[in-house]
Amino acid sequence: MVLPYPVIALGSVLLGLWVGLLGYTDPYILPWFMVFTAATASVYGLGWGLLAAGLSTLLLLPFPGFNLMALALLLLSALLADGIGQSLRRAHRRAKALARSQKLLAEALEALPQAPDREALLRTLPERLAALGEGGHVGVWVPTPQGFRLLESVPPLPLQEVPASGVLGRAFREGHPAYVPDVSQEPGYIPAPGLRTLAELALPLWERGEVVAILNLERDSPFAPEEVEGLSRFAQAVSLQLDRLVDLEERRLMAELAERLQSATRLSEAGEKALALLLQALNLPSGTLWEARGGRMEALAHQGVEEPTLLRVLKEGLPYGVGLAWQVYETQSPVFTARYAEENQVVPALKALGWRTFAALPIPSPGAPRSRRVLVVGQKEERPWRQAEVELLLLFCRTLGLGLERLTEKNRHQGVNQLFLNLLQHPPEDLYQPLLEEAIRQVPGAEAGSLLVLEEGVYRFRAAVGYDLEGLQAVRFTPEAMLLWYSRPPEKARRGEPRVMSTEERPIAEISHQTAPEEVIDRAGRAREIQANLCLPIPYKGEILAYLNLDNLHDPKAFGEDSLGAAHFFAAPLATLLHESRTRKLLEEAALTDPLTGLGNRRAFDRFLLEELRRAERYGYPLSLAILDLRGFKGVNDRLGHAVGDLALIKVAEALQKERRNGDRLFRWGGDEFAAIFPHTPKNGAIAAAFRYARAIEGLCFDGLCLGVNIGVAAYPEDGRSADELLSTADTRMYQAKNLGLPVMA
Repeated sequence: MVLPYPVIALGSVLLGLWVGLLGYTDPYILPWFMVFTAATASVYGLGWGLLAAGLSTLLLLPFPGFNLMALALLLLSALLADGIGQSLRRAHRRAKALARSQKLLAEALEALPQAPDREALLRTLPERLAALGEGGHVGVWVPTPQGFRLLESVPPLPLQEVPASGVLGRAFREGHPAYVPDVSQEPGYIPAPGLRTLAELALPLWERGEVVAILNLERDSPFAPEEVEGLSRFAQAVSLQLDRLVDLEERRLMAELAERLQSATRLSEAGEKALALLLQALNLPSGTLWEARGGRMEALAHQGVEEPTLLRVLKEGLPYGVGLAWQVYETQSPVFTARYAEENQVVPALKALGWRTFAALPIPSPGAPRSRRVLVVGQKEERPWRQAEVELLLLFCRTLGLGLERLTEKNRHQGVNQLFLNLLQHPPEDLYQPLLEEAIRQVPGAEAGSLLVLEEGVYRFRAAVGYDLEGLQAVRFTPEAMLLWYSRPPEKARRGEPRVMSTEERPIAEISHQTAPEEVIDRAGRAREIQANLCLPIPYKGEILAYLNLDNLHDPKAFGEDSLGAAHFFAAPLATLLHESRTRKLLEEAALTDPLTGLGNRRAFDRFLLEELRRAERYGYPLSLAILDLRGFKGVNDRLGHAVGDLALIKVAEALQKERRNGDRLFRWGGDEFAAIFPHTPKNGAIAAAFRYARAIEGLCFDGLCLGVNIGVAAYPEDGRSADELLSTADTRMYQAKNLGLPVMA
């Protein structure tokens, strides 16, 4: 055990007196008083040492042998001990100060894990370290675009913002502690009003690899190197705790997001729940979840948007290429900005309202060439994006993407199941359009489309979205033309394999022009606008019953593997629907077909004429019709019998079919009367066709009895604008031809 100096000093005095009282004289007495003097001077300084020397002199005077030499030795002891004691005293004071600072740092370190979040952690630092800034202040500063903002300080400072040019800025830029022992020698020092400061220590606090705050200490005495080292290690511990809090917040947020997504039943509901959670975590006022739908970005969900102009934007959607959402969609790269007005693609309404801070990130879509959805969050005020926030948003979007994909699959199954249920309750033809619309909703990248169904050996448009269906219905496609459009081997079509075509790979419009009239397919089918097409053949027992076309009019990269997978969902219901439709159509055609000749009957004629007339009225197409009345048939029937008469009618039908042009429709009205409708045909073309029909019939003879025909022709619009007017005109001209003995009258 080491005795303290005061005990040594007092003991020396007592021993000296005891030695003197025992009768010992100099030199046995003086050394003890020299020890007393030296110990006092060493511990308390020269003044107390001289006082101890004086006291020793008074105590030594009664003893023999005391002289001036003894006094000189006492004074010399005080002087030498003071010189040695000064360094000891300094070391002692320094040790006490370091012990005190280490104790404070240890207490502060113990309290770090108790902070519930980063904000609380940073705000409590000045209070926990206040004792280390006596005579000055301890503050936490956070970076801003203009410099630094005071988050918390002890004592409070009237200065709330400073530029980035001082000691704080140096620590932030360099990422290392910045210590200034004498601020008067620092050119960039920014004084705090009302405080007398000698030394300043700025310590960067890190979070996820970037400086997010500066712990700043100023006081009127220098910091010992050990204090600087200790505070630097404390700042490192705070940085580790900040990273830990970020990890905890990420795990908590992802767990809660997964729970909310699991409870959602609709995409919009999932988006609303996710946005509410994210905005609260980032302390942001508003956000929107966008979904690309062809030429518009539609708001799937939104939170915190109140301005009428912005609500109108959400309702109408973003036109192609307008806003950060489209920029992210096209580049597939997130955008973080605090200067929105300077971005290339902005929403005018947001720019006009002065919004400045935004983060826009793609929501991953498995198997898609582009992310179909984009998350956008922001606020009006300018603020920097921390790396931890960037990483949190990226992780949030990945988790959100998985949840939305699950709901998308669920909705797709429900939509297809509903189509099957409707199939049992409605005529199949009534479901063509709803099925196409559902496919466009469900297949990623689709914004328009059409359904071509095989009827009478050719494919016809039976449903369309984004196109003029009535204009397209005039077009017929052979199986060979459809395979040319499909652009894959026939065996793949018979297996129902979908294919994707893009303008980046092939000229879609040129292929369309090879299969259909250019003026029709460009105007009614917008072929030149199509940027990407997904074609799904619908096979049934080796025959391709239909082709489902899904189009995007804006983005050549709209379709991906996810689109092909989604399109497959519609193959089975379409095949079932078309098979059911074909079965019903056979029954219906039986009701519309003359059983003897195989031509359409009067009922079929009336229906087809009305359809073609409406189309001609709308698009200005020419339309003609002809009424045919046989000559000589009554003689054949009366003289040769009804069996030969029936044979004569069959031969007439065969002759007409042989001369029929592609697109012409032939009908047997009943008895010995026939009719023909010529779509897209002016009167002169119909007259030419009528003469061919007349020559074909006049060549038919039965046991020397030959047939002839009288034909009346009428054309829209010059001969009438309604079905009744056209029929009346054609019928009148047919009788005129009969009276005049002419084969054709027009």
